[in-house]
Amino acid sequence: MALDAEGVLNRSLLETLYRVSAILARAHDVRGTPPEILRELEDSAGLTRGMISVLDADSGELVTSVVQGIADEDLEPVRYQSGEGVLGLILEEGRTVALPSILSQPRFLNRLGIYERRLPFIAAPILVEGVLQGVLAVQPNRLDDGLLAVRTRFVEMVANLIGQSAFRSREAPAGTPAATAPQPQAEAPAPRAGGPRPPPGLDNIVGQSALMCRIFEQIRMVSKWNTTVLIRGETGTGKELIANAIHFNSPRARGPYVRLNCASLPENLLESELFGHEKGAFTGAVSQRRGRFEMADGGTLFLDEIGEISPAFQAKLLRVLQEGELERVGGGRPLKVDVRVIAATHRDLEDAVDHGRFREDLYFRLNVMPIRLPALRERLEDVPAIARHLIARIARSQGRALELSDAAVARLAQYTWPGNVRELENCLERAAVMSESGRIDLELIRIDRPREQAAAGAAPQIDLDDTSIDERTRVVAALEQAGWVQAKAARLLNMTPRQVAYRILTLGIEVKQF
Repeated sequence: MALDAEGVLNRSLLETLYRVSAILARAHDVRGTPPEILRELEDSAGLTRGMISVLDADSGELVTSVVQGIADEDLEPVRYQSGEGVLGLILEEGRTVALPSILSQPRFLNRLGIYERRLPFIAAPILVEGVLQGVLAVQPNRLDDGLLAVRTRFVEMVANLIGQSAFRSREAPAGTPAATAPQPQAEAPAPRAGGPRPPPGLDNIVGQSALMCRIFEQIRMVSKWNTTVLIRGETGTGKELIANAIHFNSPRARGPYVRLNCASLPENLLESELFGHEKGAFTGAVSQRRGRFEMADGGTLFLDEIGEISPAFQAKLLRVLQEGELERVGGGRPLKVDVRVIAATHRDLEDAVDHGRFREDLYFRLNVMPIRLPALRERLEDVPAIARHLIARIARSQGRALELSDAAVARLAQYTWPGNVRELENCLERAAVMSESGRIDLELIRIDRPREQAAAGAAPQIDLDDTSIDERTRVVAALEQAGWVQAKAARLLNMTPRQVAYRILTLGIEVKQF
């Protein structure tokens, strides 16, 4: 069917997912999930007759809450008991149901009377902290075209995002509106002491640049499989966010998600931490202990800073990855584990392999699906959105409203952020602390480094008269030196602005906006 048809559908569903994520970022409760989500599914993805049912905690029944095309005042709630009809089957078994046509499932009740019996039907459970709290049901607007599995996976991802949104709502204070348009200044909920944090999803990864759209596409593709992923990128680029998104949008999302920073422990403790130990295996081992691999059985293990482990330990890790089994420290019995591994590093592993510091066989075992995160200086057009996302998070932690002025945002977008998002967040937190009123204007944006651009770790200025550099590098260098003002770059290059614009187009240069 085309692979072309599947590719077109995948792109369409991915775009829809971004829009759904933005809507859900404003929602605080499954029951308050705005109807525009269902409208978006219909308008952008051809998934019609959308319905969200929620669990009645008192009766244990599923109750219809939102139905696309039916106003709240006209909706007469329909209830489903465990095992009753298709939705009751989900309530009973907690698994997704996908039908090539409603006619293929005699137990389909159609109590709302809105579903077309010849068309497919997809219903996915909405889970909050692993417990079923509702069901998302839709009907594709065309006969089964062989792409039901693709649409089903998409519906599961949307249901998963709804569940994450509901999880976030538990941290919001009572009375928070279910859906509000994002504002530059909004009342932040009081900070919560302790307790689990919500699992981040795609909506926590901010950016709409071409580079980030490519990352989103890679997340979407790799999430479907159990493939080992190696996330590459400088410190502070958000590698852990990517790992979280892959897990929580994968078939293993209901399984455990275990994390370990390999650089945080000495080698003797790292082995015990990852593989576990038997009682008496070493001094202080007073009881048997499961390691991170065992804890992640059936789920995902995220190994951050994988480039920091020693060659000796690399051999032990390789065995687990190759054979899917391990032995606890002090034990002699192999234990089978089913774990998807996502690793991350800021190191140049290829150079480490060349110099014998990293095993080549382990490198190839980890580097099955590499994802390279761009540095913030490579996507400065995303800085305004990231800054507003971060200031909203800082506002929540400070328990007050914060506002970021346009002038401050413009200043932030002119710096190259060698410390990436982490440095940007530190800058904003410092500005928030210095703001008495909660308004962050230009004068509060303090960047510590003297001669900012030089100290920013940016590439040294290129000699535009150097005949050894290629044309693309020369044009990009001139644009950088001119602050991406094309008329100024044209003067540096002894060209006309029209000639510069033509080269930007033909050389595929992504123009940075400030």
